[in-house]
Amino acid sequence: MRRKPVVGVIGNAYRIENRFTTQMVGERNLRAVAEVSGALPLMFAGAPEITDVGALLDVVDGVVLTGARANVHPTRFNAKPDVKHEPYDIHRDEVALRLSEACVARGIPIFGICRGLQEMNVAFGGSLHPEIREIPGRMNHRMPRLENGEIHPDPRVIFADRHEVSLTPGGAFATILGCDKIRVNSLHGQGILEPGKRVVIEGIAEDGTIEAIRIADAPGFALAVQWHAEYDPQRNPINRALFEAFGEALAERERVS
Repeated sequence: MRRKPVVGVIGNAYRIENRFTTQMVGERNLRAVAEVSGALPLMFAGAPEITDVGALLDVVDGVVLTGARANVHPTRFNAKPDVKHEPYDIHRDEVALRLSEACVARGIPIFGICRGLQEMNVAFGGSLHPEIREIPGRMNHRMPRLENGEIHPDPRVIFADRHEVSLTPGGAFATILGCDKIRVNSLHGQGILEPGKRVVIEGIAEDGTIEAIRIADAPGFALAVQWHAEYDPQRNPINRALFEAFGEALAERERVS
């Protein structure tokens, strides 16, 4: 029987009852990998003292850098931290940034989602803005809230497609998706300010926010999106195509290795 490819899915620091330190991964990420990419999802800790990146990449066939509540720490791109932009997850930063470079160097497929896009950009020398909506002319990219400030209770409203993204004609995303314009959900505050040296912009929202990137000259799949593609790839044709393309890259790497 042919072996299923294994995909490492990064964990996030989380505290239960404000006492117990844990690592957490949203189940939708795991289901997207299993049900659409056709791989076995394997969570690994976003903690450098217990996650050996080299050993991890000897075991997995690909990596997903998921979204997360925490922002990438500003010191990673020579900016000053601010308490209003917390929480941060400096341990995940360390693992994810090293992992981004290592996956690209070794040709291991890597797919970044939301925070994962931001991490891949920083790993290759780019910078981030802590609150995209504060830039003149930008829309509010954060999740919808009620008038009292609480997060909207309906996930269908939270993850509804909210804006368009124009894709580079003939680029990797346009080729995978078969079109040059798509609609996506939007649940982020932080976003790309300056792209890294090897970061190729392939998708831009109508307000100029960078929404899709690839890493130039990567020998394997190295794509990232700012929206939450993991929410509905079982039903959404855009997100399905991305996770299927990631799955095809996993299978191709296994064939040639």
